[in-house]
Amino acid sequence: MVTIADVARHAGVAVSTVSYVLSGKRAISASTRERVLASVRSLGYHPNAGARALASKRANVIALVLPLRSGMHLPVLMQFATAVVTTARQFDHDVLLMTADEGPDGLRRIAASAMVDGIVLMDVEMHDDRVPLLRNLERPSVLIGFPADPAGLTCVDLDFHRAGEACVEHLAGLGHRRIALLGAPAVVYDRDTGFAHRTRAGFAEAARRRGIAATAQPCEESFDAVVRELTGLLARHPDLTALVVHNEAAVGQVLAALPALGRRVPDEMSVVAICPDEVAERANPPLTSVLIPAEEVGRQAVALLMRKLADRSVPEGTLLPPRLTLRASSASPPARSAPPPASIPSPPIGTEGPPARASASAARAASGPATGAGPQPS
Repeated sequence: MVTIADVARHAGVAVSTVSYVLSGKRAISASTRERVLASVRSLGYHPNAGARALASKRANVIALVLPLRSGMHLPVLMQFATAVVTTARQFDHDVLLMTADEGPDGLRRIAASAMVDGIVLMDVEMHDDRVPLLRNLERPSVLIGFPADPAGLTCVDLDFHRAGEACVEHLAGLGHRRIALLGAPAVVYDRDTGFAHRTRAGFAEAARRRGIAATAQPCEESFDAVVRELTGLLARHPDLTALVVHNEAAVGQVLAALPALGRRVPDEMSVVAICPDEVAERANPPLTSVLIPAEEVGRQAVALLMRKLADRSVPEGTLLPPRLTLRASSASPPARSAPPPASIPSPPIGTEGPPARASASAARAASGPATGAGPQPS
C-alpha cells in the first residue's frame, strides 16, 4: 500500500510538505504543490481517513438530517440532498444521511459521537422540538428552513412569505379578483411546517393588501382528492379565476382535472405554481411559477456550515428572494356572465381512491384568516 512517505520520496519533498499540501494547513508554493499532487495521482495514494480524522480531530463528515415524513415530495427533497452532498464533496466532506424521525434524541446521538463535524437539518417546523437543543449543541448546525424563533440559529431558505406574495401580485396585475391557494397536504400544516405556513401567510397578506377575495386550503395529492377540492372550490366560488398551487405532487393533477371540470388553462383558469423549474417546464401548459431553488439552498447551507467549522462569522438568517418566471398558464381573467357547472370526471386508470377526509381542525388551521378581503373559509 502506498504511504505518505512514498509520495514524499517520489516528489522529492519532506513528509511534512506532503501533509501540508493535502491538509491545506500551511501555504505551499504552487510548483511544489503541483509536484506533490502529481505524485499523489501517479502513485494512487489515498490518505487514511481514520488517521486523518485523529490528526485533525475532524471526521470530514457532516450529517444531513432529513426525516422522511408523510406529505413530503421525495423528488424535491432529493434535489436538496443532492446539492448538500455535491457541495460537501467540494469541501472534502462526506455526508451521513439520517432519515429516521428521531427528533432531539437523534441529534444527541450523533453529537455525542465522533461521527460528524456538523449538522444540516431539513423539514423545520415553526415550533420545532429540535431547536432548543441546537442552540446548545457542541456541533455546529445549519437549518434549511426557519422556525418561528430563529434567534441563535443559522438558517437558510427561499423566502416563502415573499413567494406567496409574488404569486398574488402577478395574478392581481392580470386583473384577477378571486383566487385560491391549494397548499401542501393537511398533515404538513398539522405538523406546523414552516415553509407551508409562510407561503400561506404571504398569500393572505398580499390578497388583503390588493383587496382580492381569496381562500387557502390544503390539498392532498391523488387525482380524486384534487378533483374533490376543485369541485368544492368552484361550487362555493363560481367566480374563481386563478389558482396558486404549492404542492409539487398535485400540480399535474390540477392541470389534468381543470379541463374536465370545464375550466381551460389559462383561458378560463390561470394557474401559478411554487415548484422546481423542471416541474413547471414539463407541465402542459408550461406553468408560470416561482422557483424552489433547491440547489442554491443546499449549496448555501453547506457553505455556511463550513464557515462555522472554520470559526468564521455567518449571518443568522439567509432568505433567498423569489423569482417568478412567466410561462403559458397565466393570463387575464375571462369575461363571463355565468361560469359553467362543475362536473366530476372519472379518475385516470391507476389512480388511488379518495383519501380519508382531513379533520375539521386541520382544515380550519390551513384556511387562514376569515376577515376582510383576505382568505375566506372554504
